[in-house]
Amino acid sequence: MILTAEQQRKVEENMGLVGQVIKDKVHGPYQFGVYSHDDLYQIGCVGLCKAAATDKGGCFSTYAYRLIWNEICDALIYSSRRRDMEVLGDDLPLPAREPAEEFSELHMDLYDALELVGTDAPPSTAKGIRAMILMSKGYTSREIGDQMNASAKLVCAWISKARKFLRARPELKSLAESYYA
Repeated sequence: MILTAEQQRKVEENMGLVGQVIKDKVHGPYQFGVYSHDDLYQIGCVGLCKAAATDKGGCFSTYAYRLIWNEICDALIYSSRRRDMEVLGDDLPLPAREPAEEFSELHMDLYDALELVGTDAPPSTAKGIRAMILMSKGYTSREIGDQMNASAKLVCAWISKARKFLRARPELKSLAESYYA
């Protein structure tokens, strides 16, 4: 975007407005998502430049404030959707691999432990554990969902629940530590 000298002057005079929008609208670092404060500032500056390029008179700061905030919101929404697609959009099949010979006994111990823990788990968590086992064998969320009569997103939700459940199990923690030792 190429700005005229007058538009550049407006941008320079209102640079503080970008910081004000971030201060007013983004509360705490947990809302930044994948972006740092400097990233959001640069994104806001793009919005300020758009405001200067499309200004038709009136109160510039009010107009610019809204465009700056819209630009930041668009970036945060895009990054959230992208992250969700990476987490939930598990459509690429992983090749099924045979465990290395020295780890095959340990893999069997892990599978046995997961199946044993799955018997004590609530139903949706048990489904998540079964889905994790299938995923380790190379199945995608969609394929697992087809086998379990569920959507790929539901399978991912089950897996997420199962991971939280498994993190709290001390017997699996000791088994995992022996695996990585």
